[in-house]
Amino acid sequence: MMSQLNPKLLDMLVCPFTKTSLTLSDDEQHLISAKAQVAFPIKNGVPILCADAARPLTPEEEDALERHRHRKTSGGPA
Repeated sequence: MMSQLNPKLLDMLVCPFTKTSLTLSDDEQHLISAKAQVAFPIKNGVPILCADAARPLTPEEEDALERHRHRKTSGGPA
């Protein structure tokens, strides 16, 4: 199921803890803060960016984030 998150909105949002950019999860149901190592849920297309909603990244999300970082630094498709 797609999150229906507006791509322009994703470009403007930052992590409330670190003020760094966020990455859309592979399942498009969470926004990931790489620096804070947390995931924020997206409900009905609306990111919930509050401390109570944040949860630690799963090992699978950490792996996906690392693959995403590697693609960006190696010049491959992001």
